[in-house]
Amino acid sequence: MLLNTKQMRLRRAKATRIKIGNSRQFRLSVHKSNNHIYAQILDPSSNRVIVSASTVEAEVKKQYPSGGTIEAAKYVGHLVAKKSIESQIYEVAFDRSGFKYHGRIKALADAARSAGMKF
Repeated sequence: MLLNTKQMRLRRAKATRIKIGNSRQFRLSVHKSNNHIYAQILDPSSNRVIVSASTVEAEVKKQYPSGGTIEAAKYVGHLVAKKSIESQIYEVAFDRSGFKYHGRIKALADAARSAGMKF
């Protein structure tokens, strides 16, 4: 059975989420589209969103009208880290949702780390 690109990404994401779910840590989940990038911190017990940031938000959109850039991803990473530290969440497991750790995903992760998050 041949899988297309999206099916392969979802398969990788499922395997990663099983490993993260067993660790019982807060999860920094990242999703990207061609035009935007989204980051959420989820509670390990109830899978509810505690903190979120994305390029759709007015604050980010004002500075970066095109949300599909590496600079916008860095800003979202910094913003989600700042919000999580305000919520007293310092350590998370990074869930890249099956995307390659490259480009915008890497930029978001590096910005979150430099803002004080540990993963």
